[in-house]
Amino acid sequence: MIKQILLLTITIACWIEPVSACTSAVISGKITPDGRPLLWKNRDTDFLQNCVKYFSGERYPFIAIVNSVEDDPTDVWIGTNSAGFSVMNTQSYNLVDIKPGEERGEANGRVMRRALEICATVEDFRHFLDTITKPSMIEANFGVIDAEGGAAMFEVDYYKYVMFDANEPKDAPCGYIARTNFSFSGKVNEGAGYVRFMQEDKVLLPASATRQITPQWIFNELSRSFANPLLGIDLKTGEFNRPKTTGWFVDQDFIARGSTASSVVVQGVKPGEKPEFTTMWTILGYPPTGVAMPVWLKGADKNLPKLLVRDETEKVSLLGNWSVILAGDVFSYGQGMGSNRYMNWEKLYNTEKNGYMQLLAPIEENVFQRTQSLLKTWRESGSIDIKSMQSFYNVMDDFISTKYAELFEL
Repeated sequence: MIKQILLLTITIACWIEPVSACTSAVISGKITPDGRPLLWKNRDTDFLQNCVKYFSGERYPFIAIVNSVEDDPTDVWIGTNSAGFSVMNTQSYNLVDIKPGEERGEANGRVMRRALEICATVEDFRHFLDTITKPSMIEANFGVIDAEGGAAMFEVDYYKYVMFDANEPKDAPCGYIARTNFSFSGKVNEGAGYVRFMQEDKVLLPASATRQITPQWIFNELSRSFANPLLGIDLKTGEFNRPKTTGWFVDQDFIARGSTASSVVVQGVKPGEKPEFTTMWTILGYPPTGVAMPVWLKGADKNLPKLLVRDETEKVSLLGNWSVILAGDVFSYGQGMGSNRYMNWEKLYNTEKNGYMQLLAPIEENVFQRTQSLLKTWRESGSIDIKSMQSFYNVMDDFISTKYAELFEL
């Protein structure tokens, strides 16, 4: 009897806090400052070591986030292809009643890999879902954007889907669609991520009206959010630092979580622009201890930033691994079961302004400033210059590596 109660307790605990607890948004170009759509995902997973990988693809080559440990990944978790089509997912937990022996959403990652190979538009993706073999073994919210201005969210189960168009006021009255780990077309009040959704929507709603939503804004206001609207707290206010508290806090229902392995914003193109300008802004590892770097598909078969691809000896990305190491210092309490839920907030953010997140902020700001200048030059010339792109990657690799060495001896 005691063993049965313990098993039930463990089962309930796992259900309350699923590991695959991603947070995401699809944002129409109608509400961004430059008219380009955005696709964002904070990925939460058991696989904390992620990297960027190039795939030749059947019809379209693409780049995507994968688990670093996999030599030939069958699953991808967010990516973009040569047609300017991009896709991501969040695991839903209220669309399907899982049978014994089934893995929840087991096809989600491989479906995205296939979609990146063959889809060029949102409409192509819809057709793909129409024709895929059923039961599909999918349970997910899929966000997609394309080079024609398309932006949509699909809530998909084994047999059907519901599409929400971010460009249509009836589906997205404020020009964005936010999702965590439940689906609006699923069972009411089941699933997960309701508190994270509250915070995401709370931040996106006013920003959509004032055209503040950019990749950099998303990383700062969403990817690294430590607000819990149900509790009415925001750790960044300083009210939870020493000497007011010990500086320790419980990692519960923040968008940035100890299980967050990457954060990516795909910045699409305006209708008429070349798809090659699609930019995949990428943070590998725990976002508060990581730095965003841009990547483009053009030339990716030969060159990508050395900090973002897998080191073939260690089977980790350098930048992602540095972030994971620093995150280990944040989640360093280890006395007993459940102790990994405690985070040393002082390590990330403090009144002395030497927390990891505070020290890394100006480095990321520098990356954004340099990238925006380069993109402006390319857009004016009409194409990406591969030679200048490779030079830029080299400069950014060296710059970021030097800063991590100086600040953290990594």
